[in-house]
Amino acid sequence: MYVHVPAMRGKIGSRTYYSCLMPMSAIPNLFKFTNWIGISPEDREQRVLDEKRVPEIKNYIIDNEDDYLFAAITASYKSQPVFEPLGNGNGDANLGILKLKLGDELIINDGQHRCAGITSALAENPAIGEHSISVILFPYENLERVQQMFSDLNKNVVKTSKSLDIMYDKRDKMSAATLALIDKVPMFRELTEKSDMSLRAKSPKLFTLAALYDANRELLKGREQADVVDNALYLQEYWGEVAKHMPDWRAVLTQHKTAIELRADKIASHSTVLRALGGLGLDLMKDDNWRDRLAALGEIDWSKKNPDWENVCIIANSVVSNRQARAATKAYIKAKLGMELTDSEARALEKKTA
Repeated sequence: MYVHVPAMRGKIGSRTYYSCLMPMSAIPNLFKFTNWIGISPEDREQRVLDEKRVPEIKNYIIDNEDDYLFAAITASYKSQPVFEPLGNGNGDANLGILKLKLGDELIINDGQHRCAGITSALAENPAIGEHSISVILFPYENLERVQQMFSDLNKNVVKTSKSLDIMYDKRDKMSAATLALIDKVPMFRELTEKSDMSLRAKSPKLFTLAALYDANRELLKGREQADVVDNALYLQEYWGEVAKHMPDWRAVLTQHKTAIELRADKIASHSTVLRALGGLGLDLMKDDNWRDRLAALGEIDWSKKNPDWENVCIIANSVVSNRQARAATKAYIKAKLGMELTDSEARALEKKTA
C-alpha cells in the first residue's frame, strides 16, 4: 500500500531528491521517532529529542491555527519510492506523484521537533491533519551519511538575535507595546538598537530592544493580556518620567556626550539598571506620588567608580546582569527613592555592605 503525494524531482550535488507536500496527518505514520537516550552519540542518527520543546511547538500551532508557519522537514527514505512524472510520459518530467510505501518509516534528518510538535497538535486538534507541510526526501545511504546531513543542515544555522525576534513578532503583545513605546519616547526612539542583542563597542546607541523588552516585562506584570494601546500609554507615562531624571541619557540625546563615553564610565544605561527600573516601576506606580519619588533618580551616582555598586551589580570591575545583580540593583534604587524594601531586598543590601 502506498501513500501518494505531489512532488518535484531535483538534483543537488550527485544526489537525486524529491520535494513534496504531505498532509500533516501522515507525519505520525510515516516518520520514524527514535528515543536516542542510552545510545552512544557515535551511533545516533539524530540528537536526542528535547521534550520541553514539543509543547511549545504544539501550542504555537494550536494558538495560531490559521496563521502558523514551518520550514520544510528533511528526511531520508530506505525503500526506493516510485515517482510517476506528469506530462508526456517519457520519464523526463520533474513534476509528478511520489508513491511512498506505507510502513517504511522515513528517517528525520532535520525537523524532529517540528514533527513531534505536529503529532502532539494532531492529538488535540485532528483537523490540522488536513494541512500540508513541505518535506524534502533524500535516499538513505548509511549512518555516516545521515550524521553528515545533520551536521550540514545545522552547523551554519545562526539564531536570530532576541532584539530582531521582538522587532518582527507581531503576535506578542509585549513586543507591540514595547515598539509603540519606542516610537513615542524620543529617548528610546533615537538611542535604541533594534537588531543586535548587544551593543557593539562603537555603537551610538544606549539601549537594546531586548533589554527594554525585558524591563517592560517586569513593569507590566499582571497586564500581559491588556490592550496593547493601553499598555503602550502606561509604558510611555512611566519611562517618559524616568527619562526626565536621567541626565546622562539626555546628555547623549542632545549630543553633549557620546554613547561610547557614557557606557565606558557609567552604568546608567546598562541592561541591569534598565530592568531594575522596570521592576521597581511595578511597585512605584501603585503610589499616587510616584512621579515625585522618581526625582531622586537624578541624585544617584551612576559612575562605575562609585563603591556603592561593588557587589551589587559590579563584581571584579565588571558589570553583571544575573538575577542576583538585578535584584540587588533594584533594591539599591528603591532605597535611594525612599521606597519600602521587602525582606529579601533588605537582605540583599545587607549582604552587600556586610
